[in-house]
Amino acid sequence: MPIINRIAEFHADMTAWRRDLHAHPETAFEEHRTSDLVAECLESFGVEVHRGLAGTGVVGTIRNGEGPAIGLRADMDALHIPEANTFGHASKHEGKMHACGHDGHTAMLLGAARYLAETKRFKGTVHVIFQPAEENEGGGRVMVEEGLFKTFPVQGVYGMHNWPGLPAGHFAVRSGPIMASYDVFEITVTGRGSHAAMPHQAVDPIVVAADIVGALQTVVSRSMDPLESAVLSVTQVHAGDTWNVIPDVAVLRGTVRAFQPAVQDQVEAAINRIARGLCQTHGATCATRYERRYPPTINSAAETELAARAAAAVAGMDRVEHRPTPSMGSEDFSFMLRERPGSYIWLGNGPGQGGCMLHNPGYDFNDEVLPVGASYWATLVEQVLPQDG
Repeated sequence: MPIINRIAEFHADMTAWRRDLHAHPETAFEEHRTSDLVAECLESFGVEVHRGLAGTGVVGTIRNGEGPAIGLRADMDALHIPEANTFGHASKHEGKMHACGHDGHTAMLLGAARYLAETKRFKGTVHVIFQPAEENEGGGRVMVEEGLFKTFPVQGVYGMHNWPGLPAGHFAVRSGPIMASYDVFEITVTGRGSHAAMPHQAVDPIVVAADIVGALQTVVSRSMDPLESAVLSVTQVHAGDTWNVIPDVAVLRGTVRAFQPAVQDQVEAAINRIARGLCQTHGATCATRYERRYPPTINSAAETELAARAAAAVAGMDRVEHRPTPSMGSEDFSFMLRERPGSYIWLGNGPGQGGCMLHNPGYDFNDEVLPVGASYWATLVEQVLPQDG
């Protein structure tokens, strides 16, 4: 079963929605225009619309008789990245862009909702979930905490993300961990400032911070089991305001990624130990903060088989990779998977050349895969909720 013909007929509409969203990016919990567009489209399809979860979240409900219910989720938010592209649908909002393809995710789920509302070739209920604030702020967690699955009970929930580097129109999915956890840390080093020409009067927090940065590189390479996966990256260093003053304080920030809670525990303990030890060595003091933002994204086995079967029906068996290498990137769809069984699948966006990798200022979603993704959603529903079931 290739791309669904009816969905192919409104490829141009999906492209128009996608490019409109790309031109008007909105970041976490500010997706007001985006959610208005989503709600208006759903209402025009005859879909029952609920708004307000996590502020700007939208849930559309499509019913066709008695039967089970499933959820399909797309994220809507953009990133704080200045866009480098110059095409006609480039961002009109300075410093913001859809650099992760959430505009395409939203357009594909809208296309599937239109088809499902028209045809209703399923038995049961489909909730199409348009989630805000996937990037950094945990909109998925907020939707769950505000009662997503109490208001819209489902037996399973499914997510999808475009994947540059995977051939356009191909799919990749696996059971178990597919995306890593997302933790952040902050280390505040307090020393004693002085004139930069008189360093002997100071306890230089920049020197201490530099030692800490170097020592943190040994956490994964020398403290972890080589068969376990983890990433520790220092991503921010803040200290000083002028040329000739050694400051009192230096601040380090960064992120940790892992697949197992025990690994997160081990890395957190190592960060605290290294920071305290090196500060004591230099005569400085420190305060550390470690925050676990997103858990790992873990696909359940049965639902992953269903997702793979639907993907194969659309793209062909030879275009579905069943054991892709998990990504150390993270996803707050993980909060939904902690509450309900489900599966998160990757849809190939093409080679990713010329800046078209995720979170890159030259990124753009590949409009050619819009009907592929929408057909996957529709096929998944028709297979999981068959009319003769």
